Amino acid sequence: MITVFGSINMDLVAPVRRIARPGETVLSPRADSFFGGKGANQAVAAARMGGDDAIGVSMAAAVGDDAFGKACLDNLRKNGIDVEAVRIVDEPTGCAFITVDDAGENAITVASGANMAVRAADVPERLLSGASVVVLQMEVPFIENLEMARRARKVGATVVWNVAPVPAAVERGAMADMLAMTDVLVVNEHEALAVAALVGEDAGSDYLKASSILAQVCGLVCIVTAGAKGAVAVSPDGAQRQAVAWPVTAVDTTGAGDTFVGVLARGLAERRDLGDAMRRACVAASLSCRAVGAQAGMPTRAVLERALLA
Repeated sequence: MITVFGSINMDLVAPVRRIARPGETVLSPRADSFFGGKGANQAVAAARMGGDDAIGVSMAAAVGDDAFGKACLDNLRKNGIDVEAVRIVDEPTGCAFITVDDAGENAITVASGANMAVRAADVPERLLSGASVVVLQMEVPFIENLEMARRARKVGATVVWNVAPVPAAVERGAMADMLAMTDVLVVNEHEALAVAALVGEDAGSDYLKASSILAQVCGLVCIVTAGAKGAVAVSPDGAQRQAVAWPVTAVDTTGAGDTFVGVLARGLAERRDLGDAMRRACVAASLSCRAVGAQAGMPTRAVLERALLA
């Protein structure tokens, strides 16, 4: 089983010619709503990779007792995700406000709401004891991620930590503790540099140097995603693996990183070689950019397999 501990949001997306600068107002012809939240996105991406195996996906999170929360839960169920560990709380369901420009780039503001009420202690033991991979992100409280990682380590699960968004401030010791319990760290180029800085390592502007430092100092696999350039993984011994992106015309890059993480987690749960899991994750992330909305373009296993054969 893959257990995803993280956020659930409703995304409100507005297309714009260009993303507004500070203090500027830009007009959009409409706003559309989509299911999102980094945790939910990653769970959906992993679930859509379901095949003939018995690997299930569970979601541990929190939503409000409101229309958005009910709709988000229904969406997870429709994707075949176990929602037993999703709590209903007094805070409103998380909401993300996203603008997408003509080039497919985006700017995102998240109102956390119920995501700040997520608690590791509320996750049933069976969802961990049966989990081979536990996936974490950074749209829920850091302290809860830390506790979830501790619990995952106790049952021997592989901990995949996507440090997105990078916290503005975390005590260095707590960050070191979290990294020590992480098996696979997934970051983009900017996040790699920021995480290295948080543990007192200066890599300048060289994200590959940052990933090498994190891998060797923290004893983990550090994967850096680089958009159209694909991804590179650095192991503690300094060995590197690369995976290329699949060429697509991007409509919306929202959720591409989450697709990568979810499909990677699925590959690890299936005990695939890291290079193969990364290759599948890169192609799936590329495919996800062909539709508007974080989850709308996420491929099924059949769609991914056809792309891999093309």
